[in-house]
Amino acid sequence: MKINLTIPFNLACLALFCLVGCESAPKNETVSVEVKNDLDFLRNEVVGLAAEELSGLLENNPENHIRVKKEGTQEYLRTQWIDYDQDGSNDELLFQAEVPAKGTSTYLIVVDSLRAPAESEVMAYSRLVPERTDDYTWENDRVAFRTYGPTGEREALEGVPGSTLSSGIDLWLKRTDKSIINKWYKAHLTEPGYYHIDHGEGYDPYHVGASRGTGGIGIWENDSLLVSNNFTASRTLAAGPLRTVFELDYAPWSVYGVKETKRITLDLGSNFSKFDIRLSSEREVPNYTIGITLHKNEGEGAIHKEEGWFRHWETIDGSKVGEGVVIAPEIVKNAILHKSEATDQSNLLIITEPQEELSYYAGFAWEKSGQVASLEDWENMLEQQAQVLSSPLSVSVKTSK
Repeated sequence: MKINLTIPFNLACLALFCLVGCESAPKNETVSVEVKNDLDFLRNEVVGLAAEELSGLLENNPENHIRVKKEGTQEYLRTQWIDYDQDGSNDELLFQAEVPAKGTSTYLIVVDSLRAPAESEVMAYSRLVPERTDDYTWENDRVAFRTYGPTGEREALEGVPGSTLSSGIDLWLKRTDKSIINKWYKAHLTEPGYYHIDHGEGYDPYHVGASRGTGGIGIWENDSLLVSNNFTASRTLAAGPLRTVFELDYAPWSVYGVKETKRITLDLGSNFSKFDIRLSSEREVPNYTIGITLHKNEGEGAIHKEEGWFRHWETIDGSKVGEGVVIAPEIVKNAILHKSEATDQSNLLIITEPQEELSYYAGFAWEKSGQVASLEDWENMLEQQAQVLSSPLSVSVKTSK
């Protein structure tokens, strides 16, 4: 009887091939991310994972195949890679985490080349706007801001109508979560002043002038505020969709020869821009001071120095607007409500110790946006932001094969 050994031999070869192949095939890590909230309110914030923490996944997969989902769900969250130092290599992966009060949420990092997160018109975004002199404007789903560049300064000094000489921070009151910067500026080109009228999405009724707006800085000395002119150069480091980051340079200003670079960050879901300002000077400065305009002194300002938050509450065109600054209280020397008869010289002033890096949050809320309905709501928002500053979300990465 002839015994056929072909099939067993082939099976053996197949098994051997599979064994060798399986051993040599790349293995992806399983990455889980635990986000912990120590505060007693729900938080929905953008968090980041350093690229090094995802090195195992990135060894075998391109960055645009990395996905994030909440544990127990199948829907992918929107993500954003960000290159802070602009060296061509991304430094961090961002996603928006929702974490319950005094609780923890877990997210999974997976690889998927076929299915991507849903796209959305809701975003954080910023850009230089050369078509309107050279504003720099930034926004998210809740708020919008702008400040002014060198062409605006030159035109203001030449007396061109509508130009602005100011390093103050302007507020655009929006009541849509969609991006409005490009839409409003485009309409302004054919209908000058378009964004000064509310067409249903909000508008810009806020006056800055020579004041600090909400979050501009200066040096407080002899009952007057020394300030810079418009920014001289801008760099967009990230334009969204979860976080926008940009930098503004200023020519040396005041008798102290202050050199200043602002890095401003705005995250989706936040009413507050984060200001990180690098400062140096030819002479020792007495302080650096952050301001909030009091306009014509018809609103109500309040100082909470020990808690590190400062606010203004005023009526603009019949509706309420709250402006505020949140800062680490230990660097605040003093704070005053400086009221003046001179135009644009009334400001709530937060006087800080002089330092090479000054960091704080500045933002606002508008009654018609639906985000606040009362002064109490605005104060609660500021109190929570102060707690967020002192107790950031804790993010820990766990990796397994």
